[in-house]
Amino acid sequence: MEKLHFKIEIDAPKEKVWNTMLEDKTYRIWTEAFAPGSHYVGSWEKGSKILFLGPGENGKLGGMVSKIKENRKYDFLSIEHLGMVNDGKEDTSSDEVKNWAGALENYTFKEKNGKTEVVVEMDSNENYSEMFNDMWPKALKKLKELAEK
Repeated sequence: MEKLHFKIEIDAPKEKVWNTMLEDKTYRIWTEAFAPGSHYVGSWEKGSKILFLGPGENGKLGGMVSKIKENRKYDFLSIEHLGMVNDGKEDTSSDEVKNWAGALENYTFKEKNGKTEVVVEMDSNENYSEMFNDMWPKALKKLKELAEK
């Protein structure tokens, strides 16, 4: 696993950026950079299970099984990835999943002079790093556009 880092400055207070990132309607828009139809099912509350879903290559539901490891509203969010969803079925025990289960995706929100810096740190399997290095800047740019409206 390697740690990937991304950040962006958004001309909006951190409360607005946080809400734009997590509210269902806007979440679906900024995460299209990862896959059209991306959405979540579950809660952002600490300890809650959450599924990050979208249509797979075969048109069937796919995505990630995760847990909210930490949620300090407007300041920090940590997501622990526990498994995958394939064809609508959760997998948290296959050998493929065991290779990266426990990977973290952390978001830090720092406000200064009415602007918010969003810092994303995530564990990534080396096979996916190039893909994430391409997708994350696009997703954060879209989040910025939405939050600055």
